[in-house]
Amino acid sequence: MANLKEIRNRIASVSSTMQITSAMKMVSAAKLKKAQDAITAMRPYSDKLTELIQNLSGSLDGDTPNPFTQVRPVNKVLLVAVTSNRGLCGGFNSNIIKAVNQYVADHSNYEVHLLTLGKKGDDILAKKHSIALNNNRIYDELTFANSSEIAQVFMDSFANKEYDKVEVIYNSFKNAATQLVLTETILPIEAEVTETTSAGDYLFEPTQEEIISELLPKSIKMQLYKALRDSFASEHGARMTAMHKATDNATELRDQLKLTYNKARQAAITNEILEIVGGAEALNG
Repeated sequence: MANLKEIRNRIASVSSTMQITSAMKMVSAAKLKKAQDAITAMRPYSDKLTELIQNLSGSLDGDTPNPFTQVRPVNKVLLVAVTSNRGLCGGFNSNIIKAVNQYVADHSNYEVHLLTLGKKGDDILAKKHSIALNNNRIYDELTFANSSEIAQVFMDSFANKEYDKVEVIYNSFKNAATQLVLTETILPIEAEVTETTSAGDYLFEPTQEEIISELLPKSIKMQLYKALRDSFASEHGARMTAMHKATDNATELRDQLKLTYNKARQAAITNEILEIVGGAEALNG
């Protein structure tokens, strides 16, 4: 009977865990819908703004450089690692950590500093790498204003030549079950000059230099905000998928335990019946 009690306790424990994972799945599914709508609506604007800035920078005269478009020999790199504050989301955070470790290993000739956004990445990466700055409260209120403050910090550092390059590693949202780890260069902004793009394609009011000086900081801040929004949607997609699998596994385990419990209970009943029959036959004998 002690064995039956242990099985009953395991069944109760698995059932309780299944309720928790099912609730977390539903919460993430609700949050995912809002986050997915936000990043889907934001991507066209962000991509078009980046394309416009690159084209305008390519047609800018060489004697009017902008500090954010200056390409320098790379010695120091600031790597922005975007993770989450919470776990239970499958390989969401571990994929970013692996990508950061691989990046540092592949660029051993650079001095790489990290800017971590998210508690999970900060806790693990701080054990092996140099953390220049961290911000774990950005997800408390994920707005363009709050992300702009973070972007302004590394923009100033790049303009002051503290870093020669700024890159971001994050999970890009594809769908609820798929997240792609991307590495994008934020600074410097590399100009694109094509045969079909020239200064004559645009009419400027005010001057081209003033427009670029106004749009460049906004484009950089928008690129970081898009990465954060992408990561936020990816987190909920990964958590929803992980909790769905956990719920399915818990259901399967509970069914197996119930089958084992019923077999053990039936065996115990059979033994009791055999003992009663054997005792009756002994008395009759």
